[in-house]
Amino acid sequence: MSRDRIIHVALPGGHVYDIRIGSGALSALSSTARDLKDCQRALVISDENVGPAYGKLVKKRLEEAGFEVYDLLIAPGETSKSVELANELWEAIARYGFTRDDFIVACGGGVVGDLAGFVASTYMRGIDFIQVPTTLLAMVDSSIGGKTGVNLQAGKNLVGTFHQPVFVCSDIRCLKTLLEEDWANGFAEIAKSSFVAPRRSFYEWLRDNAAGLMAHDVELLEEAVYMTAEFKASVVSKDSTESAGVRECLNYGHTLAHAIENAAGYGTIAHGRAVAEGMRFAARLSVEMLGCDMSVVKATDSLLDSLGLPALPWVAPPERLFKLMKGDKKARGGQVRFVLLEDIAKWKLVAVPDDVIMEHLRAWCTLKERLIEQNGGKMWGQA
Repeated sequence: MSRDRIIHVALPGGHVYDIRIGSGALSALSSTARDLKDCQRALVISDENVGPAYGKLVKKRLEEAGFEVYDLLIAPGETSKSVELANELWEAIARYGFTRDDFIVACGGGVVGDLAGFVASTYMRGIDFIQVPTTLLAMVDSSIGGKTGVNLQAGKNLVGTFHQPVFVCSDIRCLKTLLEEDWANGFAEIAKSSFVAPRRSFYEWLRDNAAGLMAHDVELLEEAVYMTAEFKASVVSKDSTESAGVRECLNYGHTLAHAIENAAGYGTIAHGRAVAEGMRFAARLSVEMLGCDMSVVKATDSLLDSLGLPALPWVAPPERLFKLMKGDKKARGGQVRFVLLEDIAKWKLVAVPDDVIMEHLRAWCTLKERLIEQNGGKMWGQA
């Protein structure tokens, strides 16, 4: 068993926390939690898939540390990221008598982490919370950086806060129960980081080890989680609230991705697959807007294919996707802004003219229609 690795995250304003990564990370949870908190109560929030296995284990570890531990299960999936469910959780912890000295543990994937973090950030104007991510996506992305939120009908994460965890515990053993789409979600975010991280060696390592990662080699997975988490932690340390512009790179591929998820209906297309589509689109847009070499487009397609993220046979009217993009949080002055590449490891935030976006959307939709024909006329997500 490999030794756990620690990433120290130091944020503006003095907030500091550790990310523990390894195949024994959960074993250290009880001692770490007790060192962090001089209190009596903890609430473990997990979903109905994760709770029976890892939620119970987390509860046991905290009880061993002497905490009075409550646990709550939520339904899995994006529909749980709602104001209505957040209100139910606020009412529950109020009934339990939680104070500012108590804390919440998010045990699960991104939905659980986003919702639990939002509840923690708003109850009594903020109580501490610990992240115990159990999916690859959560380990490399959503558990790090303090973004919390819930969805509205108008879009994802439109109501939220920045609320940093006090500890992130990423135990690689939790990944052994992941489903295929969970792997796709995680690999897409790892690929995203490899394209925008400042060292090209990240991309080259991922390209060279894609087959081993697809085979779920534990040592390679641990290295991939560590490299991606370390990169995101370095970005967040410089720009904890998306106010300095540094953090924008983490949105690479997400402008089209969020539009796809919305147009398809949340849950129809996995977030990672939507991000992969967004990166293919952004790479091609980068050629026109920044003079990026076509070799980057080919590298993008090749890497995503090797990570089990092929181009999807799915399409929506380009006008519909464009309208959704106009509501993107990066838009300014009515213009949609994309994170684009000058080269691998060299990104730039660019305001793209509407006519250019529509031209590329129409070309993208034409390609998708051909893919659907090749797929027997069926779109992704159809029975």
